[in-house]
Amino acid sequence: MQTTKMREKYEEYISKFKEKTPQDVQDKMKKAIDELEGSNEGKGLKVGEKAPGFTLPDATGKEVHLGSVLEKGPVIVTFYRGGWCPYCNMELRAYQELIQEIHSEGAELIAISPQTPDASLSTKEKNELAYYVLSDEGNKVANDYNLVYHLPPYLVEIYKEKGLDLEKANDSDSWTLPVSATYIIRQDGTIAYEYTKADYKDRVEPSEVVQKLKEI
Repeated sequence: MQTTKMREKYEEYISKFKEKTPQDVQDKMKKAIDELEGSNEGKGLKVGEKAPGFTLPDATGKEVHLGSVLEKGPVIVTFYRGGWCPYCNMELRAYQELIQEIHSEGAELIAISPQTPDASLSTKEKNELAYYVLSDEGNKVANDYNLVYHLPPYLVEIYKEKGLDLEKANDSDSWTLPVSATYIIRQDGTIAYEYTKADYKDRVEPSEVVQKLKEI
């Protein structure tokens, strides 16, 4: 069966979102993205740079070391905002559809968000994910990868009005998130591929990442 591309699912969701969301809210969300693009926050790392090592708990609390995973083969690392984000969930499920293909290349996939392990477990179970889902509480690793940005107060208010409790999901009152970013890291720890965008709706198609992995 032909799988639906993530981008097609995004476009369908965006169309429905625009239909039901007041224009002033849409304008503020676009303003936040434009401001982030024009700032120095969340620019990420580039191809050829050394990927910072990390040790983070998975959804069950077990620690996962990037270095240990790299000993077995290359690693795809994708930073996502959280299980509350519909775009993130669509992306995570798209990667799940390709996980056997990733493993056949001798590679592993690691998804990282600032959520607590409990929240990560919910995300993992909800999306039936058979790969590493790690918790980067406080965005410490995301900061090492130069991905962290602060949500502007007017966007925080919108999120709160929508009932989105980031303080609970992330066990933090900082209201910071990682920019959506995906890296392929070689076994020597260097970045072979990166895709980093301020707009959380602009993400690389997972099938394209797998194709890049095969070319490395």
